[in-house]
Formats: sequence, structure tokens, C-alpha cells
Amino acid sequence: MTIIEQLESIIGQYRAGYLVLVDPDRIKLKEIPSFAQRAQSAGVDGVLLGGSFLTNDLSIIAETLKKSTDLPIILFPGSAMQVTPHADAILFMSLLSGRNANYLIGEQVKAAPMIQRVGLETISTGYILIDGGQQTAVSFISNTTPIPNDKAEIAWAHALAAQYLGMKLIYLEAGSGAKKPVPDQIIHSVKKQVTVPIIVGGGIRSPEVARKKVAAGAQFVVTGNVIEQDPSLMAAFADAIHS
Repeated sequence: MTIIEQLESIIGQYRAGYLVLVDPDRIKLKEIPSFAQRAQSAGVDGVLLGGSFLTNDLSIIAETLKKSTDLPIILFPGSAMQVTPHADAILFMSLLSGRNANYLIGEQVKAAPMIQRVGLETISTGYILIDGGQQTAVSFISNTTPIPNDKAEIAWAHALAAQYLGMKLIYLEAGSGAKKPVPDQIIHSVKKQVTVPIIVGGGIRSPEVARKKVAAGAQFVVTGNVIEQDPSLMAAFADAIHS
């Protein structure tokens, strides 16, 4: 079974799935085995690995994760540099909400030969930034402006364009550490327009908020910073998202 098929089966089983984001610059190598085992025991459905900026060795972190859990390891790359064979798949993302050609297609062209060489499964993903109340690392590094969080029609038009381009996932992102998550109204509006699965991440700090995102239409919820601060919350998030 491919990773995209696994993700689709999770939606069929639970209605929505739970992905934990691991930033390779913010986790210690020695902590990875226990973190990965804890995530699997808590009911996490998969691990996203990557970030907007990279200073550590991604490959050794990915390899350690792979050895420590049976959960799918999916690369969440901030650039073409974040490709490694020690993963199950890669979100092959295009930053559609911005107009920076480098993140629309430039980094993808650089990464494509490396992905082919290592044999990673690619999951084409329309990546759409939504204003989370402050500038985030991804908006700064990509030099793009997020979609205003009260402009649902702009968000769903971008998502629909992604679907028409053949993308398999839509990722609505408020950004790491965002003050506010993606609004329910935007999620609901996008869900009404597209049939491909919707991932929602950024600024989701409690299981209650995660549950609301699922009720609005999210089919995968991603948490990062809150789990870095308190890994014990993973089980509560998984229960809220799966229920």
C-alpha cells in the first residue's frame, strides 16, 4: 500500500487523521527513539519531518525515526535540500498562495532528480498559507504574503486550482507558532469546493481546537510546537481528532 493510500484509509477509518510535525532543528537525536515510540503508542497516524530552515543533518534524524517506529515518515520539505532516502514519502509541495516562483516551481525542479534517484513516493500537495496573526518562519523564508484569514473565497479558489492541477492533497497552513489557527470558516469553505483531502496545521494548541478543525472539514490535523513543549498531549490530540 502506498503512503497516499494509507492516508486515505485513515480517513475512511476515523474520518480524520493526526500527524505530528518534527522539526529537525528542534529535536535532539538521543530523544528521537522515545519520542517516536510514544507517538505510536499515543495513536498518531504519521510523522511529518521538515521545516522552513535546516541546520542539522536531516538524513540521520530521518533514519533514526525510521528505525524507531512503524509510523509512516513523510518529508515536509522547506527546500530541495530536505530530501533523504530515509523516509516513506515526500509532500511534493507548491506554495500556491504566494507568487514567488522559486517556491511555486523552482525548488521542485531542483528536488525532482534527487527524489527520482532515491525512489521516494511523491504526494503532490497544494500548500496554502493563511494569515495566523503574525509573521511566521515560512512566510519570511519564502518571502510571500499569506491569504488574509477573512478571505475564504480566495483560499478556496487556490485550493480548487490545486485540485484542477492534479494535486492529491491541500495543506492549509497558519505557520509554525501562529497566534491563530486557520479559521473554521476557511476550512469549511475549502471543503465545500474540493474533493481531495485537506490537511490543517499551525497554531493548534489544544485537543479542543483540533476537534473543531475536524468538524469544520479538516481530514488531517498537524501539531508541532505544542508537542515539542509537552509530548504527553499526543494521546489527547489523537483521541480528539479520531472521535
